[in-house]
Amino acid sequence: MSFKDKIKGMLKGREGMADKGIDQGGDYLDQRTGDKYRSQVDTGQDKLRDEFGTRPQDRDNPPGA
Repeated sequence: MSFKDKIKGMLKGREGMADKGIDQGGDYLDQRTGDKYRSQVDTGQDKLRDEFGTRPQDRDNPPGA
C-alpha cells in the first residue's frame, strides 16, 4: 500500500476537513508569497482536491462527464 493510499484511507469520511485544510494551506502560501504565485497555488489546490476526492461537485457538471 502506497503512502497516497494510506492518506486516502485516513481521509475517508472527512472530505470536508481535508478540503478546509487544503484551503488553509493555500491561503498560507499566498500570504507568505504576497500572492506572487497565486495561480500556481490554486492549480496545486485543485490537483490535491482531485487526487483526494474533496472537490465540491457542481450539479450541472458531475464527475466523469
